[in-house]
Amino acid sequence: MNQQFFEIIDLIKKSRSSVIQIVNSKLIDLYWAVGEYISGQISKKKWGESVVEELAEYIHSSEPDIKGFSNKNLWRMKQFYETYQNFPKLSALLREISWTNNLQILSRTKSIEEKEFYLRLSIQERYSSRELERQISSGVFERFLLEKPILSPVMRELYKDADASFKDHYVFEFLNLPEPFQESDLKRGLVRQMKEFILELGKDFLFIGEEYKLQVGSSDFYIDLLFYHRGLQCLVAFELKNEKFKPDHIGQLNFYLEALDRDIKKENEKPSIGILLCKDKDSEVVEYALSRSLSPTLVSEYKTQLPDKKILRKKLKQLTENNIEIS
Repeated sequence: MNQQFFEIIDLIKKSRSSVIQIVNSKLIDLYWAVGEYISGQISKKKWGESVVEELAEYIHSSEPDIKGFSNKNLWRMKQFYETYQNFPKLSALLREISWTNNLQILSRTKSIEEKEFYLRLSIQERYSSRELERQISSGVFERFLLEKPILSPVMRELYKDADASFKDHYVFEFLNLPEPFQESDLKRGLVRQMKEFILELGKDFLFIGEEYKLQVGSSDFYIDLLFYHRGLQCLVAFELKNEKFKPDHIGQLNFYLEALDRDIKKENEKPSIGILLCKDKDSEVVEYALSRSLSPTLVSEYKTQLPDKKILRKKLKQLTENNIEIS
């Protein structure tokens, strides 16, 4: 009976989710229509700015139960319509996220490419407004374009879309770690704030455990952090280094991956991936070290402070102006 009850609960939840999505879509349709109407009246010079304020006051006085149509919000609806009116392919995306998230993307991003990036990411990762705010603040769009991860040849061969699942730089500003700190401090902080850590990694990562024990022969070895990636369908081992990357770090990681694949990986899962998270790295040294690695590995750098978005945007602009390939 419990299983049947569970199935009923599942049906209720799915139905409720569908209803919420339909209501949200209709709400976005309404805001779009209002914005289109106001934009049309102003462009035809039938309305001035004062008329929009009068409209807000009229709605409030005649229908006090109707919320969300203040003077400020009406102007946002106009801006919303005018921003996307010439980009019909984004229309369906706008209706899949909340109005709050739409407003964040509208007001905090510059180009239409950046807007589309966060629209798609919000849908894929199901971001709350707080999560989306953090991702924009951490410059995920700029980092995605500027910093492609350096992957071992085996990694590229086994996982064609690995670039989309991993980053060259990770940002852990949520840890608030004082300098200097130890690797153990970093690990404890990431485990303690796992929700924020997975937000930075991507929501396909499922945490398995810290100090994950591997027994090889008569010796015990411990992986700092072990995850499972739903999309790639494989185990992902993270090794944390509170120093600049050294080539000999790769040997330790390869050993862990071999042990995982022989003793832990299930038959239906793909080969395990190893990620070295280092405080600093020389990209040329990393490329040399990974070029003959026989395991799917990558080396990423982590920062404990949010990047300066002005600097990221300046770099991105320079690359674009110089016609350098960034995608």
